[in-house]
Amino acid sequence: MADLHGLIYAFHSSPALGDLVMPRTSASLPFCSRYRLIDFALSSMANAGVRGVGVIMQRDYQSLLDHMGSGKDWDLSRLSGGLRLLPPFGMHGSSLGEYKGGMEALSAVRAYINDIKQNYVVIFRGDLAANIDLKDVFDAHLSSGCQITAVCAENACKGGGDIRFIPDTQGNSKKMLFSNFNENGALSTTEVYVINKSLLVNLVDWCHSNGKLHFHRDALTHYLNEGGTVGLYVHKGYTARICSVSDYYSANMDMLKAEYRNDLFNDDNPIYTKGRSSVSTYYGEDAFSRNSLVADGCYIEGELTNCVLFRGVRVKKGAKLKDCVIMQDSVVGENVSLSHVIADKYTVFSDGLALSGSHVLPIIVPKCKII
Repeated sequence: MADLHGLIYAFHSSPALGDLVMPRTSASLPFCSRYRLIDFALSSMANAGVRGVGVIMQRDYQSLLDHMGSGKDWDLSRLSGGLRLLPPFGMHGSSLGEYKGGMEALSAVRAYINDIKQNYVVIFRGDLAANIDLKDVFDAHLSSGCQITAVCAENACKGGGDIRFIPDTQGNSKKMLFSNFNENGALSTTEVYVINKSLLVNLVDWCHSNGKLHFHRDALTHYLNEGGTVGLYVHKGYTARICSVSDYYSANMDMLKAEYRNDLFNDDNPIYTKGRSSVSTYYGEDAFSRNSLVADGCYIEGELTNCVLFRGVRVKKGAKLKDCVIMQDSVVGENVSLSHVIADKYTVFSDGLALSGSHVLPIIVPKCKII
């Protein structure tokens, strides 16, 4: 899609994600056995033919850099356009390198935005698990005649829903809600937007001149108050924003349901991720696995029920895991019992250990922890 450029917000990590974002930004959170959350934004753009993408980062982005590399896994390793990584810079008067809102982040990369050759920009959250057909969104944007189009969820966006639009008779909107969700017909935004570049530049400059920091509260409210109209596109597929531990756990557990998994990962719009060659998973004679997602390179001798395991996990004899998310290269010792546990990468559970959380409050074991 020659006239559409991509910008991905990968600068924000919700404090409600706790230990899960201590070593990384939320956009690089591992998801569904072998993916990262940012794969959905990158893949949606790649499938739509977007050939220029800027990733706005803030802090703790080494994991993100390692994952994205040159962008070749998303066909974004190019001499012209391609993947551009935008770390914190251009923040005059601040030494913290932290953005308080989306417009402050965009102001910091104002020079990059000005150099975008395309006439339209798609802004995508890096912590959104959704397979969005941006070709269809872009066509709807052009047909609407609006300067900005919001991608909304057909049902309430899991993990989100704090900002909604009221559609008019033409399917557009002049009214945005921040807290009153009782109004009939209100559509929850996924916070994915297609916007005319000229409008984006004007809003960035207005916010910078007036000391405004936020996209919805400041820039979009100003646009609507000035008589602007937002086009609405309804995404009918699975949508989840990962803003808390509960969001993360629930979204991974959702992937154990075929209807959600097949909707999010489909052949028409595949989700790409960093390639890694591993041997096939080994299952021992006494191994048992029911309704679980197990990546390659694992070594399973124990029992798994409703679990999501990432690459290289070892589950030793006698271990029983239920409703767990175990990240890459972790080791579960003999006769260990785990229920409703999220284990970050390289964790080790000693023999005979028992841990039990709940669906509402799963236990998190931080990265590289030995217990």
